[in-house]
Amino acid sequence: MQKAALRGEPSYVWRAGQQRRLEMIVQAADNRIKGQILENGCGVGMYVEKLSAFGGRVIGLEYDLERATEARANSNEIINAAGEFVPLPSSTFDLILSHEVLEHVQDDRAAIQEMIRVLKPGGRIAVFCPNRGYPFETHGIFWTGKYYFGNKLFVNYLPRVLRNKLAPHVRVYSTSDLQKLFDGLPVKFIERTVIFGAYDNIIARFGTLGKFLRAILQFLETTPLKGLGLSHFWVVEKV
Repeated sequence: MQKAALRGEPSYVWRAGQQRRLEMIVQAADNRIKGQILENGCGVGMYVEKLSAFGGRVIGLEYDLERATEARANSNEIINAAGEFVPLPSSTFDLILSHEVLEHVQDDRAAIQEMIRVLKPGGRIAVFCPNRGYPFETHGIFWTGKYYFGNKLFVNYLPRVLRNKLAPHVRVYSTSDLQKLFDGLPVKFIERTVIFGAYDNIIARFGTLGKFLRAILQFLETTPLKGLGLSHFWVVEKV
């Protein structure tokens, strides 16, 4: 539970939500998908494995030694290191994936700067990270010194000082928060949007009703109500 609070929970099972995001990453990458790829915060390596199938060289970087060790069971290209200090040369990668990791690192601005440093000119970063507009804090909260796992309603709508007391272990981003991380860096923005989840757990429990809910929520991504979505999805290119 403590590790889940501090570092999040990686994907352990490949389902519709992960597949949808993979397709978004591939589309954002274009022909870069066959080049040099870094997953910055690879967890147990599920996206490393899936991205490798497209023919490029995929390196996974993971801070947690236990998860890095598990990821190495399926790939020799796993590095145990922090995202703020990537132990690789500048201008190495055609594509970098940061999938729901930025909110957990010690210094998110430094992590962004490092990704830009190791990215080739013309290379792209695909970033997924939590949206403050989503009605639930999905990483749980601390209350009277005890951690409570699970989705907590309206926590992210509290004033920042109160929200951060309940969830000091994880960041959440408005569009302007995310924009500030890239200010002054040599980038241009290819895509900036907000997406809803795939709600696989709800579908597993409620079947057709869950699929109907997912269809409605994902339709909202085409409307101004996408601001209530689960995650930011940004595609950023180094210039």
